[in-house]
Amino acid sequence: MVAGVADDGGYGFAIAKALAEAGATVCAGTWPPALNIFLNLLERGKIDESRRMPDGSLLQFEKIYPLDAAYDTLADAPEEIRGNKRYKDVGDFTVAGLAQRLVQDFGERPLDIVIHSLANGPEVKKALLDTSRAGYLAAVSVSAYSLVSLVARLGPLTRPGGSFLSLTYMASERVVPGYGGGMSSAKAALESDTRTLAFEAGRKYGLRVNTISAGPLASRAASAIGKIERMVEYYAANAPLTEPLTAREVGTTAAFLASPWAPGSPGDDLRRQRVPRHGAAVEAGLGARG
Repeated sequence: MVAGVADDGGYGFAIAKALAEAGATVCAGTWPPALNIFLNLLERGKIDESRRMPDGSLLQFEKIYPLDAAYDTLADAPEEIRGNKRYKDVGDFTVAGLAQRLVQDFGERPLDIVIHSLANGPEVKKALLDTSRAGYLAAVSVSAYSLVSLVARLGPLTRPGGSFLSLTYMASERVVPGYGGGMSSAKAALESDTRTLAFEAGRKYGLRVNTISAGPLASRAASAIGKIERMVEYYAANAPLTEPLTAREVGTTAAFLASPWAPGSPGDDLRRQRVPRHGAAVEAGLGARG
């Protein structure tokens, strides 16, 4: 289950494709306002080249579910959201609704891997000093607490030995001007939660929880920052290997971490000095086993 796929340009899509190449059956969760656009891209063949697998077939999603991870249950969503034209006809778009649909479609414990590729900061272009309380809390809710919610509701649906994996960013521990609106705080919370969830979900469900700090990618979502291209150029100029990071490199790294090949690494934060082309991650970080 890859939560946070809406096009072919981000880490979520790349991870979904890498998992499929490794033999996984993949479902996706898509933000309701982007759902029809994504379905149209698939149906009209607009992203067929990106979907091309090594054997010539196309990446297929078993199911694509509407998902707005800002809401745990429908009761949490305000009426203006539930009645919005992009939400009202998609069914239960909450985290609890996703869990219910997965059980209905695939049985009681259908999952082995859950990818959290979700982040949103409505005021990301604002300096922290100019960020409102509402904007700050929204960033933390969607970008960090959503992982807690996914583990809480999908953990019981995941087989022992399964894996949860999220995506973080260096701004969690260093100042990155322009990455505002509370997003740096959200990523710091995400990393802290990764360690705690690795312990709690490991003991309770036999699951691993990890995160990858891969560096900037000029995806459509990241364009909201406003100067993502300059960030990519800076990283490429200063990294030990100077080619720009690609989404596929992160995808293959994620597939490794989520697989049985990495069974002893819960609670890790893999930080990118450079994610090499063969997909291995370097400078592993915040402490194995939580």
